[in-house]
Amino acid sequence: MNSQDALKRKAAEAALQYLDGISVLGVGTGSTVNHFIELLASFKSKIEGAVSSSEGTTQRLKKLGIPVLDLNTVGDLEIYIDGADEINPNLQLLKGGGGALTREKIIAAASRKFVCIADEGKYVDYLGRFPLPIEVIPMARSFVARQMVKLGGKPQWREGYVTDNGNQIIDVHNLEIFKPIELEQTINDIPGVVTVGIFALRPADVVLLGTETGVRTLTAS
Repeated sequence: MNSQDALKRKAAEAALQYLDGISVLGVGTGSTVNHFIELLASFKSKIEGAVSSSEGTTQRLKKLGIPVLDLNTVGDLEIYIDGADEINPNLQLLKGGGGALTREKIIAAASRKFVCIADEGKYVDYLGRFPLPIEVIPMARSFVARQMVKLGGKPQWREGYVTDNGNQIIDVHNLEIFKPIELEQTINDIPGVVTVGIFALRPADVVLLGTETGVRTLTAS
């Protein structure tokens, strides 16, 4: 395990403390979450199951014998565990590098507590150095890209990639996101946008950062 993976593992291990008394949880997608899923195997006798944010996560959960449940049947969740591509000091996130941003955002909105796990390298002063993913309906791809140029971004089609929802993704480079809530609302209003990878309207409640000296816990002020 390389040093970055070790930090991710620390954050994933720290998230287990939030599972006491939880029967159903939401599980995100990504390399840090994969560590969490492995660790979740020891908890499977204590939980009824999990709501998954992607087909990849669903396969990993099922492989470990953890039941995957439908959010429509479960209703609101007590907790959601997921990673992020960037995290700012207000616990607002940039997500979607793995392409699961729409289902991730739905589960985050349906959860009372959102715990974000990441290595310390994901913590930034402001969002936008990592390209901003936007899931779009295919026919709207070029239209949405033109709107992003007007907002100062440099859009790039994630060519050959199709989301679990059958849509496409534009990754927008060269953005400095100093007002995440405003930009999230602006992009949400563009026709053809399914989801934008800014999680500011519903930020994380707790961030667990794996560092060389342990896990740093950040909470919403």
